[in-house]
Amino acid sequence: MKYVMIIYGNKELWESIPAEEWQATAAAFDAFTTKHKESGELLGAFGVADAAQAKMVRTVAGAPVVTDGPYLESKEYLASWYLLDVDSEERALQIAAELPADQVEVWPILHEA
Repeated sequence: MKYVMIIYGNKELWESIPAEEWQATAAAFDAFTTKHKESGELLGAFGVADAAQAKMVRTVAGAPVVTDGPYLESKEYLASWYLLDVDSEERALQIAAELPADQVEVWPILHEA
């Protein structure tokens, strides 16, 4: 079964991490990624750009219209996502508990296109 783990964040959160802690934080995420990629359970881990760099594509009168983001009515935005391929939901939740983040959403993937 495939699951996506999602981490949310914001600029204030990233800037609140003291410089001397940032290297240890990044190392903890790297260690997590390496461990689970080597096990074959982590298919990929992806960090996204700041929400201010997002674009919205809408179709208006049959033509695409591109506008600048962000578009969420929230302080937090999608920061990173991880794609898992595991035997069970229980295993996905175990892996999520190892991620060095305060909060992680775990969503089942229903199908692939």
